[in-house]
Amino acid sequence: MRPCDLPEPALILPPVLVETAAHSGGVACVDSVPEEVPVALSYNGISHAVMLASPADLEEFALGFSLSEGILAHAAELYDLELEPGERGVVVQMRIAEDRLAALKHRRRALAGRTGCGLCGVESLEQVARVLAPLPAEPVIAAASLQKALARLQQNQPLHASTGGVHAAAWADPAGNLLAVREDVGRHNALDKLIGALARERRDPRAGFALITSRASFEMVQKAAGVGIPMLAAVSAPTGYAIRLARECGLTLAGFVRERRYTLYAHPERIIE
Repeated sequence: MRPCDLPEPALILPPVLVETAAHSGGVACVDSVPEEVPVALSYNGISHAVMLASPADLEEFALGFSLSEGILAHAAELYDLELEPGERGVVVQMRIAEDRLAALKHRRRALAGRTGCGLCGVESLEQVARVLAPLPAEPVIAAASLQKALARLQQNQPLHASTGGVHAAAWADPAGNLLAVREDVGRHNALDKLIGALARERRDPRAGFALITSRASFEMVQKAAGVGIPMLAAVSAPTGYAIRLARECGLTLAGFVRERRYTLYAHPERIIE
């Protein structure tokens, strides 16, 4: 994790004294909790969204959000990005291609994001689902690779290990080797940070799969498919809407990924035993 230059709050709050209930009475102990700050995303001077996020990897978050929401088609359309930390949060100032800005204005929505929020601020039902390009049939992934990636992800969540209160999104190659992990208080934010990291590192999103420590909602599937990720594996359940979208766009959707088990809900042909 790479915190932005914020004087306060830090990525993790200083340890706080709390009271815990026990059969023998209350017990005082010290606990660490994750921090979240308002993050305003601005394009060419126009404020577009305010999200609550962990104050780390914010450049990747802004880029990943822009790509997963269809604001940018390619990372090269982001010309400049600056973080402006303040007392109330962080403003991310981005300069993008004029044609992308024009398209953004055409479908602009007023967003006020909240932790774990899905489709905040969408102004009409027509704005919910975007047209997604069909995903390629490759790669084919061995079932053992899912288990391998899961085991390694559990060992690569330092913020969760300290606080127990954040989500993670990871990127793995077909062999199950983790190439990137990002954490955030919001599951959508964690995935956006991962997408931004892939774009900055110029990794092909079609060459592996994503693993998330949350449920697989419609928007998580839409974000993954929108940038070309062919497979999304979640440790928790998918929603019905997410399953239908995955089947339509050709994304392999796995849920309840645990040690020695998983459930396939869409396009199982990419998984081989």
